[in-house]
Amino acid sequence: MKNKKPAVGGSWASPLTTDRIVSSSVSLAEPRIEGEDIYWLESRPLEGGRQVIVRYGHDDENDDIVPSPFNVRNRVHEYGGGAYDICDGRVFFCNYADGGIYLVDGNNQPRQVYVAEGKRFADLRYMPSLDALVCVCEDHTAAKKEAENSLVRFDLSNCDTYETIASGEDFYASPAVSPDGRRLAWLSWSHPDMPWDKTRLWLADIDEDGLITNSRILLDEDCSVFQPQWSPDNKLYFSSDKKNGWWNIHCWNGETIEVLCPFEAEFGLPQWQFGMSTSGFLSTEEMLVCYSQDGVWSLARLCTRTGELQRIRTGQTHIGAIHTNSPTGTGNSRAVMLASSPTELPGIWLYDNSDHSLDRLASSGSMKTEAEDISVGQPISYPVADGTEVHAFFYPPASAHYCLQDNELPPLIVMSHGGPTAATSNAYSFKIQFWTSRGFAVLDVNYRGSTGYGRDYRQMLNGQWGVADVEDCVAGAKYLVDQNKVDANRLAIRGSSAGGFTTLCALTFHDTFKAGASLYGIGDLETLARDTHKFESRYMDRLVGPYPQEQERYRQRSPIHFIEQMNCPVIFLQGLQDKVVPPEQAESMVKALKQKGLMVEYVTFANEQHGFRGSESIQRAYREELAFYGRVFGFTPASD
Repeated sequence: MKNKKPAVGGSWASPLTTDRIVSSSVSLAEPRIEGEDIYWLESRPLEGGRQVIVRYGHDDENDDIVPSPFNVRNRVHEYGGGAYDICDGRVFFCNYADGGIYLVDGNNQPRQVYVAEGKRFADLRYMPSLDALVCVCEDHTAAKKEAENSLVRFDLSNCDTYETIASGEDFYASPAVSPDGRRLAWLSWSHPDMPWDKTRLWLADIDEDGLITNSRILLDEDCSVFQPQWSPDNKLYFSSDKKNGWWNIHCWNGETIEVLCPFEAEFGLPQWQFGMSTSGFLSTEEMLVCYSQDGVWSLARLCTRTGELQRIRTGQTHIGAIHTNSPTGTGNSRAVMLASSPTELPGIWLYDNSDHSLDRLASSGSMKTEAEDISVGQPISYPVADGTEVHAFFYPPASAHYCLQDNELPPLIVMSHGGPTAATSNAYSFKIQFWTSRGFAVLDVNYRGSTGYGRDYRQMLNGQWGVADVEDCVAGAKYLVDQNKVDANRLAIRGSSAGGFTTLCALTFHDTFKAGASLYGIGDLETLARDTHKFESRYMDRLVGPYPQEQERYRQRSPIHFIEQMNCPVIFLQGLQDKVVPPEQAESMVKALKQKGLMVEYVTFANEQHGFRGSESIQRAYREELAFYGRVFGFTPASD
C-alpha cells in the first residue's frame, strides 16, 4: 500500500483537473443503429457545447456527419431531444441556430428541409412508405402567451408546408409508425399534467393515399405512458404505470391491453426530453430492455410471448437509450445503448444478440486516474420524520495519494438533483468525483419525488416541494453525522435548477448546513410560476398548488421572503441566457443577502442557458465553487 500524504479534506491535489474534465470528455446521447452503421450525438465542450452526429467506423475512425457550424439540437420544451433520425443512410436533423430541419444525404452538405422563424421541431420520425417525416412542432409565432404544440407531417417531395396530424392538446410526443406503414401511435397530455403524471396514448390509421384517419385514444386513465413502439409483427408495446404503480411494459394486441411482466421495477423514465428509450425489439418475440430498481439499472431480454425476463450481467449500473435494428423480426439483430458503471465513464455499447456479447464502441472521455482515485457510491437508506425510507448514494473521499489527517472527518457536500422529478444513480460522474478526489464526502439524494422507486414514491412530493425534499437532504446529512462519517461543522449543500431551490430552502429554513451552492436555482416560486416556459408552467400545480389560488403557500416556500433566516455563505452560478430559470431569480437573492451582510458570491456566464455547455464555463464553475468552499471552510485548494 502506498504511503499517503495526510491533508485537510478539500485541499487534496486531484488528477481530475478542470482542464482534463473538459478536454477529455464529451456528452453522449441518442445512439442509433441502422444495418451496419451506428450513430450517436456528441456534445463537445471545446466547441462551445456544439452537438454533432457521429458515425462509427469499423476501422475505429469515426466520422462527423454534420459539419460546423451546424448544431444538432432543438429547444422544444426548452430541453429538446429527439433531434435526428436516420433511414437508408439519409440523416434528418434539427439545427439549433434557426430551429429548422435539415437533411444530410451521403457525403453532401446539409440541405434545408424546412425552416420558419418561431417554429421548433423535435421527435423526428421518418415514414419510409410515404417518404415523409412526422415530428412534434412547437409554434411560437402566435400572439399568445404560450406556444402551440402539435404533431405534424412533412411530405418530402414538397416541404413548403406541413400537414397537422393532431392538435388541440398542450403537448405531443413519441410518434411511432408501424413497420407495415399502416398505423401511427403517439402520446399527448395537457395542463396541469406532466408526462409522468398522465398521458394519453393515441392510435390512427394511414390510408393508401398517406392520409391520417380514424384517430382514437387507446388509453386515457390516471397513468403515465412511455415509449410507444411497434413489434416487427405490428403489435403496439409501451411502458405504463397503469397496472401496479411501476412503469411496466404493456402490449395492445389489436383488442386488449395486457401487462407483459408485472414487476416492481421501472421500465420507463420521466420524459424531460424527447427521444428517450429503455427498450427495443430483437425479434418478433424478444425485446432488449433496461429497468431500474433501488436506483440501479439492469439489462435484460424480455420474451413477449411468455413475459419471462432474463437478466444480462453487465457490470453497468446506469443503462438507457436502447435502440435496435430488427425491423424484420429475424432475430439476427443488434442494439446500441448508453451505459456506465461506478468505475467507467458513460459510453456507447453494442449488443449482439447472436452471441449475447456487449462491446464498448466509444467513451465520453478518458479518466486517466488510478483505481484508488475513484469513489464508488454506496446505496443507503435512512428514515425521515413520517417513517418513509429515503434513498441516496454515499461517496467517501478517495485518493491514491492523499488521506485525511488524524482524527479528521471529511467535509460533506449533499447533492440535490434537478427536476425535481428525476433521479441519480451511482454511475461514474465527474461532478461527484471532482469533489471526492479532493477530500470531500458526497451524499447524492434520491429524495421523495424521485423517479425509480414507483409512482407512490414519486408522488410523495406532490404539495410538498420545498418541504419533503429539503427534509430528506437535511436528514441525510444528520444521518451521516450520527454515523460518524462526516464533519458536522463542514456540511455544504449544492444543487442545480430545482435542486438549487431545494438547496436554498435548506439554507433558509434549516440551520444544518454551513455553506451552499445554487446553480441556476429558484429563489422565488411566484416569479417562476409567472415567468417560466410552457412545459413547466403548470408543473407546480401538483408540487405546490394552483397559482394564484395558493399564492400564500408559494410565498411561504420561497427563500427570497425569508432572507433573515439565512445565516451562512452562498455562491450563485447563473447563465444569463437562461429561459427556464431567468437570472432575475439569482439576482434578487444576491441583492437581499448582500444587504444583510452575508458572504455571497454571484458568478455569471454571459452565453450560457439552463446548464453550462462551453469548456470555459464548465471550468470556471468548478473552480469558483471549489475556491468558495476553501474560503468558507478554511483550506487552500490545490492548484489545477
